[in-house]
Amino acid sequence: MIPFNKPYLSGNELAYIEDAVARGKLSGNGYYSQRCQAFFETTYGFKKTLLTTSCTDALEMAAILLDIQPGDEVIMPSYTFVSTANAFVLRGANIVFCDSRQDHPGMDESMIESLITSKTKAIVVVHYAGVACDMDVVMSLASTYDLFVVEDAAQGIDSLYKGKPLGGIGHLGTFSFHETKNLQCGEGGLLIINDERFVARAEVIWEKGTNRSAFFRGEIDKYGWVDIGSSFLPSELNAAYLFAQLESLPKIQQERKAIWTNYYKSLQVWAKQQDIKLPYLPDFATNNAHLFYMICTSEAQRTSLIKHLKDNKVHAVFHYISLHSSPFFKNQYLGAPLHQSDSYTRTLVRLPLYYELNIDAVTSSLLTYGR
Repeated sequence: MIPFNKPYLSGNELAYIEDAVARGKLSGNGYYSQRCQAFFETTYGFKKTLLTTSCTDALEMAAILLDIQPGDEVIMPSYTFVSTANAFVLRGANIVFCDSRQDHPGMDESMIESLITSKTKAIVVVHYAGVACDMDVVMSLASTYDLFVVEDAAQGIDSLYKGKPLGGIGHLGTFSFHETKNLQCGEGGLLIINDERFVARAEVIWEKGTNRSAFFRGEIDKYGWVDIGSSFLPSELNAAYLFAQLESLPKIQQERKAIWTNYYKSLQVWAKQQDIKLPYLPDFATNNAHLFYMICTSEAQRTSLIKHLKDNKVHAVFHYISLHSSPFFKNQYLGAPLHQSDSYTRTLVRLPLYYELNIDAVTSSLLTYGR
């Protein structure tokens, strides 16, 4: 069976983990954490970055930094992973879901303004498949209505919007290093702080609500509990593994993009015959080859296609169940119908995409479907 995903080992992961052990500091914010953070700040020009145990934790930090209070409204897409919403629900926010675009599963930027009320505090954009939302529209709305913007760029590492790196445009951004992502360390994430107002407090929240980091830099003579926070730091073992992946970023991206392009070129004629849509890329966005998805004509076709691939020893998957129709939220949702989001829930399928993928085996299996 060709798996849906297979974590890639670039070469130095185990050596760096061994080195982290030899250095004698494993609890976080050590040598490898700092090297990873410096990589992002230097490579992409982010103002400040903090490694976290997951993208979920980075989003939860963002919600705390924005001082989300019960009753605040936060606008976000419904077609996303649960962490996008859960981070703000935990702070008491009322989630206002936005529908997806017709040409892409990302949120429909033209609908955002109609969802803004006097209670709106933030817009959370999700760069689905590593493809940017129209951030000029989003940031203009944020400026007009005095709102914060959080970029959920869990899938967006090394992707750009009009030349700007995703995660570095809103007030805050987040990355994921889950084993399914382009770069991974099993579980891990990154909080990106682009607004100077949040830098100092972010570090305190990150360190369990203490000013411990300032103490270790020699800026204060003792540290204590000064704010709310939690244990958001990853182990140095995770950071060491991640740093090896970061060193291999160009190689990993080159191979993933080659696989994505192979899919796109090989399937164009077949997809048209089956009335299946291939991914759309707006002219303002780049493609980081995080995932390759297809849009079927119906749920029945998707089910049939996934079964066909499974019978041919290829594991394809679908996601997400739109959050507004999820078991947890559906009885709370009082907004308008979200037709596009519901449609993607029924019809989107993801193909395997990982560094060592035998793509010819996948495409040859696909091309026999419908014959």
